[in-house]
Amino acid sequence: MISIDNLSVSFGGWTLFDNISFLINPKDRIGLVGRNGAGKSTILKLIVGEQQPTSGAVTRNGECTIGYLPQQMRVADTTTLLDETEKAFEEVLGIEAEIERLTKEIAERTDYESAEYEQLLHRLNDENDRYHILGGDTRDADIEKTLLGLGFRRDDFDKPTSQFSGGWRMRIELAKLLLRRPSIFLLDEPTNHLDIESIQWLEDYLRNYNGAVLLISHDRAFLDNVTTRTIELSLGKIYDYKVPYSQFVTLRAERRAQQLAAYQNQQRLIEKSEEFIERFRYKPTKSNQVQSRIKQLDKLERIDVEEEDLATLNIKFPPAPRSGQIVADIKGAGKAFGAHRVFSGAEFTIHKGDKIALVGRNGEGKTTFARMLIGEIEPSEGEIKIGANVNIGYYAQNQDDLMNGEFTVYDTLDRVAVGDIRTRLRDILGAFLFRGEDIDKKVKVLSGGERSRLAMARMMLEPHNLLVLDEPTNHMDMRSKDILKAAIQKFDGTVIVVSHDREFLDGIVDKVYEFRDGGVHEYLGGIYYFLEKRKLENLHEVERKAAPETVATKSEPTAGKLSYEQKKEQEKVLRKIRKTIEGIESELGDIEKQIAAFDEQFAVATSYDAESYRRYDDLKRRYDHLMHEWEKANYELDIVQS
Repeated sequence: MISIDNLSVSFGGWTLFDNISFLINPKDRIGLVGRNGAGKSTILKLIVGEQQPTSGAVTRNGECTIGYLPQQMRVADTTTLLDETEKAFEEVLGIEAEIERLTKEIAERTDYESAEYEQLLHRLNDENDRYHILGGDTRDADIEKTLLGLGFRRDDFDKPTSQFSGGWRMRIELAKLLLRRPSIFLLDEPTNHLDIESIQWLEDYLRNYNGAVLLISHDRAFLDNVTTRTIELSLGKIYDYKVPYSQFVTLRAERRAQQLAAYQNQQRLIEKSEEFIERFRYKPTKSNQVQSRIKQLDKLERIDVEEEDLATLNIKFPPAPRSGQIVADIKGAGKAFGAHRVFSGAEFTIHKGDKIALVGRNGEGKTTFARMLIGEIEPSEGEIKIGANVNIGYYAQNQDDLMNGEFTVYDTLDRVAVGDIRTRLRDILGAFLFRGEDIDKKVKVLSGGERSRLAMARMMLEPHNLLVLDEPTNHMDMRSKDILKAAIQKFDGTVIVVSHDREFLDGIVDKVYEFRDGGVHEYLGGIYYFLEKRKLENLHEVERKAAPETVATKSEPTAGKLSYEQKKEQEKVLRKIRKTIEGIESELGDIEKQIAAFDEQFAVATSYDAESYRRYDDLKRRYDHLMHEWEKANYELDIVQS
């Protein structure tokens, strides 16, 4: 479908690509990966024709159409959401106008036996066929389904596009792209402005799409769920793997080990050859052998090895200063801006050591709550009490005002670093993609993404016991995200993360607070536990909404009755819930016995044993947590049974 043949791109003597070739087939699902600066976005621009290669060619067959979503895009601001999205159907709208014109002309003519009349009928028939093929019949339904899937609400449809933020306007462009149904999607970081639910919807859409997909993403879960082939750009060359991203990582490690062994062998050969040449250069009896070795070295194709994987760097947050057990107490908190209520009724406690994710659709209040927590804005209702000795480190999406523009990148870190960590500042900056001359740049000349990465690197040097991180991975590559994730996992303080990156959150958080429908919902578990529960809740919501509209027919199950497959699935869910309840009850019984034993011990104790009381408190906390889980599981059981 698209052929990339011996493509080379050079800038002033520096080669970005060196004779690379690969083929994109119909229905391919390709993830394009590589370090920042490896040329991933350039590949997409070359394919779409926005940039020309130094040599080589990009060839596509005549019927191939391309849908290209760049990272940055200018979007229209002159119409409503619905009208702007309908522009995806420009061809359909043109056909619609032509059908209307032909129908009117046919109705007005009376020369039914003429060749011209017959020709008009044929043209009308052809235009109707094209209209059906291009999805004209289902246009309105497709627009609604796509906009809802990408997170818009029905009451957004008539809003002017100028009222939407940059992230939402990028979604409008993505919606138009999806509705055009091109032969191939070229998507550059499509998840950057999407929430978790919209990312999952886009995954399903792309997985089932009839065309090809070539995408760039730093979201591992998204790559694994969409792609079946991975093309890596490294040192101007490409490596093509017929596997999804996670399998590619394993195969790449094996390839790199082989590459490194070959490189080391070649270096030994070069060293010995050069030693021989130097030793016998001026001996006439060895001149032929010396010349032979020189020619061998000249002809030798040197093996290049990419720098060591920076994800292995062991970078940590400083130890958290001591704080009280309660880090923050949120009681009935809410926020409204004028008549617009963002959320209300937030009621929970953040304890020392908690690792919490704030998730939900954009605009539901995640960032607003984070700013309330750090005291940047006040709640409109209720209160947020910060605990004793809590020292907050805040990573905001916009870091422009938080750093001195006259400092260099290196100085920005050097001014806050203390102790031995100062000897590793270059390593830390390298981990966040600042290499070579980058560290001497002034902050004021950095891009928004570079400023964000620098702010995160600086935060890792300052001692805090509560980290509030708002979309910390938006401008990071895979290695930087790995480094940050490992640092958060090792951090002994409290962490609150606003993020839509499932793979990043997995293994970090043990609680999820979802901002939805003007409220805050608690899930005591990791991010994938939350996603499973939300799927179940969505199913129940659909069933509740569908129930009054269900009409029994001979070919469908009557209202209130389930099909065999539905019953089978319900029984499977019930067995799983009952097993969970049994496990919780068994553990509760064990803990009750242990608590009773401690009660007896304390009743006759003559001295205070701090360790015993600590274990006793831990048991009681675990008991309370399990009771909460038991209540949730039983509530879930009631819903499924009913």
